[in-house]
Amino acid sequence: MSDSTHMAISQDIPFIKAFQRMPPPIALDQKVRSSIFWRLMTAQAPSENLMEDIVGLCKRRGFIFPSSEIYGGYNGFYDYGPLGVELRNNIKQAWWRDMVQRRDDIEGLDSTIIMHPDIWKASGHVDGFSDPMVDCKESKLRYRADQLFFAPVIVEGETIGYVSVVECPEQQAIAEKAAADLKRKAAKQGELGPIVLKEYTEAKPEEYELIPSPATGKPGSLTAPREFKLMFETKVGPLADESATAYLRPETAQGIFANYKNIVDTGRVKIPFGIAQIGKAFRNEITPRNFIFRSREFEQMEIEYFISPSADWKTLHREWIDTCTDWLVSIGLPRESITEDIHPEDKLAFYSQATTDLMFQFPHGEQELWGIACRGDYDLKQHQEHSGKSMTIFDEATKEKYVPHVIEPSLGVDRTLLAVLTAAYTEDEVPNDKGKVEKRTLLKFSPKVAPVKVAIFPLLKNKPELVERAQALYKKLQRRWNVFYDASGAIGRRYRRQDEIGTPFGITIDFDTIEKDGTVTLRDRDTCEQRRVTEDELFKFLEEQIDG
Repeated sequence: MSDSTHMAISQDIPFIKAFQRMPPPIALDQKVRSSIFWRLMTAQAPSENLMEDIVGLCKRRGFIFPSSEIYGGYNGFYDYGPLGVELRNNIKQAWWRDMVQRRDDIEGLDSTIIMHPDIWKASGHVDGFSDPMVDCKESKLRYRADQLFFAPVIVEGETIGYVSVVECPEQQAIAEKAAADLKRKAAKQGELGPIVLKEYTEAKPEEYELIPSPATGKPGSLTAPREFKLMFETKVGPLADESATAYLRPETAQGIFANYKNIVDTGRVKIPFGIAQIGKAFRNEITPRNFIFRSREFEQMEIEYFISPSADWKTLHREWIDTCTDWLVSIGLPRESITEDIHPEDKLAFYSQATTDLMFQFPHGEQELWGIACRGDYDLKQHQEHSGKSMTIFDEATKEKYVPHVIEPSLGVDRTLLAVLTAAYTEDEVPNDKGKVEKRTLLKFSPKVAPVKVAIFPLLKNKPELVERAQALYKKLQRRWNVFYDASGAIGRRYRRQDEIGTPFGITIDFDTIEKDGTVTLRDRDTCEQRRVTEDELFKFLEEQIDG
């Protein structure tokens, strides 16, 4: 890509982000949509623009593609390519192994995506699962009202206008600059008051005509907030009337609650115990954005952990917060990048005792990664009331019968994958084959989740004895892990290709392997250090690093 092309595309990045916020009904020519999505996925930006770098690498190396790209893409949906599906599966398998298979108090479940619609009535989703939506009448852009902020601009006690901004890490600075510009244009003298941003949901009706649209800057072009249903509807059966209405599940939790009694009756479980599930969920998001962070089709990894009503829920909640934090660290997230956001009591749902979110510093700012909520007995009692089936359990330890309370650790697969990519993405400088220092892009994945665990290289592809030995080792390793064989190009170039996709270890078969002691060269991705090991030492080392 030429420097001029690079500059043009970089300048278009705000436009690309605006396109992400476009609602589905906007009709665009297919070629235009395809062009925009290509630029969205491949635009190169300065190295400090981490999200653009990650998106570009994911497209270029086959991690993630825009869904339906040959038809211009489909906003809010993404497909996972060969490397992406491996990374995604490794994350899920690590979670399942650590949270289910290596614990004695967790049982697994896989419930259906489409369930009886009464489940969603009982849970409150049919009547209350919505987001406040705002439209710009001029630009036709659509916003979530709780992600749109406004503030009055006050000079010497006089309100001279309003500013608005879409939620982002720099929103306060953007609002303050807009307020200063408004003061200058209005030629007002005096001190500018503090800019106190509020959610658009808190605006008074008489303020709607005064608040400008972030897209156009024109006051009065935003609609009043209105509720936007988040559940996707479908029809089940031969008729398309109201009685056939069903929903794609917006969360996996209700499948767990609906099967709670089955697992109690068949699993020989004792309080406290949990039920875990990994599965797809669907939400008709108003403004899907920030790549795979917020999309319309996503996957969840959830546990409902059932406890006695008299249990020390605060201690158990703390234990789950620590367990979740430790697991994130085990898959490669730096501990210092994970913080806790404790929800204040006045922001909790009426049935919730406490909620703590584990926050992560994503490229677009610090955002929720894993929510750990104490939900009380609300969900089970709702299903008990609406289904007429008892949700009580007999506690052998206390000889009591009760509806248990629940602690819910809820994590998104796609959001976790983005966090792993963010933590892993690195640029450094290393010498090439000729000793010249050059820039290197690498993904420092933990071996636990890396898509490709090991790459095997014969030093030269035109030496049959090297190729034969390398392929024999490749076949052995392939029985255990996902590995890659590469004999094309200079050895340094082969190393770089594997560094960029996060392969933690490289093994080179050279003439010493054939003619001397049979050892191979083992290369570390992060340090580039190399050492010679025997085949037995190699397998033992890889087992420790990959399987833990």
